[in-house]
Amino acid sequence: MKQTVLVVEDDKMIRDLVRIYLEKYNYDVVEAADGEVAKEVFLNHHPCLIILDLMLPKISGEEFCEWVREQERNEVSIIMLSAKARIEDKIAGLKMGADDYITKPFDPNELMAHVEAVLRRTVQFCQKIANEGLCIKPIKGEVLLYDREVKLTKYEFNLLYCFMKNPNIVLTREQLLTQIYPYVEHTVMDRTIDAHIKKLREKVEDNPSKPTRIQTVRGMGYKFVTYT
Repeated sequence: MKQTVLVVEDDKMIRDLVRIYLEKYNYDVVEAADGEVAKEVFLNHHPCLIILDLMLPKISGEEFCEWVREQERNEVSIIMLSAKARIEDKIAGLKMGADDYITKPFDPNELMAHVEAVLRRTVQFCQKIANEGLCIKPIKGEVLLYDREVKLTKYEFNLLYCFMKNPNIVLTREQLLTQIYPYVEHTVMDRTIDAHIKKLREKVEDNPSKPTRIQTVRGMGYKFVTYT
């Protein structure tokens, strides 16, 4: 499973350079050119790491860092990438919640070394899958819909995890029954799965203008559809 990195940088040349190197190292990359857009992208993708410029339009990098820490505390890593090179700036950034601080100009290969070092230290927090604001954390047993925690039963959680691990793939009722009743003979009626999925949809569907995330494929089963 690829890890997602959010690059928040108003300079497009720098943003493109960082994205190219991250993709070369097999990371998924999402981007924002200002602090306001960064909030929206963060809630949509729930990245494992943020590479954050400090001198941003609309909302400063410092304000965005504080906001992120309020959302997920220490569950996302932050590397500040800034032209602010004074020792006082570095200390302030680290105290604010950054995991690392790199000054501009920088060497892209050195940045990648810092990225990998930070993620090695925080790998236990990066076990999550996100799509369109819906995020599941299998180790912690949590589900977030944008900035709101969603309470699921054990069966609903296992179903959602199975769907999100297999996006855009049709899963039969038999396959889904195996996920939620692994030690039970599968004489359970199909209606049991249908009932769990009906309740799961009620909890994770948030936009009536879009097709349902969990779609019925007539005569076959269900699939979790991604739109980004």
